Amino acid sequence: MTGHNPGMNVTGHTRRSVSIRDVATAAGVSYQTVSRVINDHPNVKPSTRERVLAAIDELGFRRNSTALALASGRSRAVTVLTSNTTHYGYASVLQGIEEAARAASYTVGIGVLESADEADEAAVAAQVQRSADAGGGLIVIAYDPAGVRALGAVPAELPVVGVVETPATPPGDDRPWVWADDREAAYEATRHLLSLGHETVHYVAIPSSTRRTSARTTGWQQALKEAGASRPRPLQGSWGPAGGHAAGLKLAGNPDVTAILCGNDDLALGVIRALHETGRAVPGDVSVAGFDDAPHSAYLTPSLTTVRLDFTGLGRSAFALLHGVLEESAPIAPHPVSVPELVVRESSGPPPERG
Repeated sequence: MTGHNPGMNVTGHTRRSVSIRDVATAAGVSYQTVSRVINDHPNVKPSTRERVLAAIDELGFRRNSTALALASGRSRAVTVLTSNTTHYGYASVLQGIEEAARAASYTVGIGVLESADEADEAAVAAQVQRSADAGGGLIVIAYDPAGVRALGAVPAELPVVGVVETPATPPGDDRPWVWADDREAAYEATRHLLSLGHETVHYVAIPSSTRRTSARTTGWQQALKEAGASRPRPLQGSWGPAGGHAAGLKLAGNPDVTAILCGNDDLALGVIRALHETGRAVPGDVSVAGFDDAPHSAYLTPSLTTVRLDFTGLGRSAFALLHGVLEESAPIAPHPVSVPELVVRESSGPPPERG
């Protein structure tokens, strides 16, 4: 699986396993009654117990350690699945999850997805199953193809929250996903650069979680379209400064390039270095804007104009949503969305005067 599937259910996957609630519906009893049967609770009528066990056998419900722990309420743990723990967005989401979990007396385990190979779905599914068997709920950081596939492989009976890119269309309220509004952030950053007088804005993109155009790219394109500006082909970068440096060297040779939006602040760092090496001043010759407001962005020379996204708050929201499901204290709620904030610093200014 390489992208979001509109047929996915609440846990974000297509091949739905039988859940405890399915057993409850088939047996005509409550979810709590099924929980008591699974855990051999004495206060269940023999006829009811037989009906529940028959439904379990008929539906092929898999009574794994996760289901037992969740049913009994003994598990106060969550596992976070992610393909990266060092990039700023990923690390900040993890920080927010850990802070919120600690406040709720939950422990947090981290499973690093080993495979970035789109064809290696079996390896991702195996990692997900190991995490599921450990007990508790899951939070999947799905900012890349490996994370998207992991979200799609979560067993149906396991509570899961996905931290995702801004969806192309709003998902239903039964999808426990959280996201920052990347589309709006890119739109506002591009509008800022255009407002300074630049004829267009070039874009160095981070990798997308799917094959579709990312939300950041869509926001950039929307701002250019509304302004009647030309829409140059985006350059595909990586996550780090080296990718920005390579893209910056390509753009630096074009004198018509006067404004560059970068998909994250690390790319912007590499772009600024490339412009410096080729003798183009920032912002005198070229304005540069980043994304995320990573801690170093305020201390670059020049300091970086960027868009601040509250990734730590996003992590807290992800845990809060999962906690409500685990404790059965709250239904799945509308998805919390982190609102971006444009931070204008020294790296953006008007374009150079034409001679």
